[in-house]
Amino acid sequence: MNLLADEGVDQQIVDLLREEGHDVSYIAEMEPGVQDEDVLDQANREARVLLTADKDFGELVFRQGLLSAGVVLVRLSGLTPESKAQVVASTFAVHAVDLAPGTFAVIVPGAVRIRRAN
Repeated sequence: MNLLADEGVDQQIVDLLREEGHDVSYIAEMEPGVQDEDVLDQANREARVLLTADKDFGELVFRQGLLSAGVVLVRLSGLTPESKAQVVASTFAVHAVDLAPGTFAVIVPGAVRIRRAN
């Protein structure tokens, strides 16, 4: 899967997803500090699902109605970065087909919620 990881995503998540064959661009390696709207725009231009830990993207997609190629919000506070990486990688392995363009998914401990955003 083609992903754009926002800078707030743990490096361990990016590394494991890359090891598992995903094409992951990482804002922290490219342009740290870029505005959220620009991150979402880049994900859309590159047809990448946005992987983020920032709830502000829900605001952009749902309240402001900005289009998205898909967003996956990681809400796994309290877990180690390594554990987060395992949960996220497992989610992509099991739900890759469900994470289609226009969906907004939230990964929480023990569950994944997926809904249409557009």
